[in-house]
Amino acid sequence: MKSTRRWIGKAALGIVALGLILMVAAPPAHALVLNFTSDHCTGGCGTPPFGTVTLLQNGTTVDVTVHLNPPDFFVKTGAADFMAFKFNAIGVVAGDITLNQNAPKPLAVEIGSFNGDGTGNFAFGIDCPTCGGGASDKFNTDIIFHVANAVINDLIHTNSLGIVFVADILGSTGNTGPVDVTEGGIGGSIIPEPATLLLLGSGLLGLGLAGKVRRLRRK
Repeated sequence: MKSTRRWIGKAALGIVALGLILMVAAPPAHALVLNFTSDHCTGGCGTPPFGTVTLLQNGTTVDVTVHLNPPDFFVKTGAADFMAFKFNAIGVVAGDITLNQNAPKPLAVEIGSFNGDGTGNFAFGIDCPTCGGGASDKFNTDIIFHVANAVINDLIHTNSLGIVFVADILGSTGNTGPVDVTEGGIGGSIIPEPATLLLLGSGLLGLGLAGKVRRLRRK
């Protein structure tokens, strides 16, 4: 009986220690999912949410996925400065950003002063330089890019109008224009990644075994 108690005690301490080491060594891993809910399209683009922006902290890099809900499409119009997606970032330069080229035509990172159609000022944009205007080269594949040497908070700064992100879309109504993530959307859902859940589970298991040891010692 004593040997069993000693074994359980050592196992509990080992699991707790391992969990603490991994939690210290590993950077936080979580995703922040924000919704496009504000509609700036003339005549309206449909029923929100129009899509999501997912920001995943992956070590020292933030992985960004911009998704539109069907039947909405990314388009290229002057209302959004001819950018499919616009954002602001702190401490980020163009060289930090890497794009996945999974759209029908190549995408590019642009830096400038973008302030189209009443959505406020933005310093960064993702555009399709060779796409035709309007809905001629619409696409609905996700825009995916990666920002090195950054954390999620670097990418969710609002502009003077309280807007975080803007997408230029063709909505279900057939109208085009900007939709955005507003300041209220920053409190969106935080989804723990599997590694974080594993660490949490290890810690809980260790605590459970430690409690078991205490109960056995009282007998």
